[in-house]
Amino acid sequence: MDYAVIRVGNKQHRVRDGETLVVDRLSTAAGETFTPDVLLGGPKVTVTVVAHERGPKIRIGKYKRRTGYKRHNGHRSAVSRIQVTLGTPKPAAAKKAPPAAEPASPPADAAPEAPAPEEAGAEAAAPEGTPPGYAGLTVAAISEAAPTWSRPELEAALDYEEQHAQRKGALAAIEAALADKGEK
Repeated sequence: MDYAVIRVGNKQHRVRDGETLVVDRLSTAAGETFTPDVLLGGPKVTVTVVAHERGPKIRIGKYKRRTGYKRHNGHRSAVSRIQVTLGTPKPAAAKKAPPAAEPASPPADAAPEAPAPEEAGAEAAAPEGTPPGYAGLTVAAISEAAPTWSRPELEAALDYEEQHAQRKGALAAIEAALADKGEK
């Protein structure tokens, strides 16, 4: 059976592993776990309180015709967001140890892998005319620096981005800088 029926806050819920529910406010603090009453299903159920929130605002209006009687009221219920785990609770993921200083060498008959763009020389990947170190720049760095580049540098960078079409944010920043240079 891949589900269980539990009782939380005097209401029954049909739950599956990893499911998130919004229930009436619980007295358990956020981040803590507890075991609810299992009404149906074999596995052990553990519930983790993710957060305490407030529900949507409900507007209530009273009106009586021809008397001028109007009353408005509102209500937001206090709720808790919980996450359900069926079976034994999974321990927190342990941090991995840093890799060894020297990785194992590949077999002699294995084909050499192509270097990633970050590992390849940044200057070698960028074409002539782009600003120095262009290939190593992030989109944020390009958008900050683009207004200070000359028009030929912007055009070379635009050609590079159109050929590679991987950084659409950089493309937009360069086009905006070119538009500003064209107005001046």
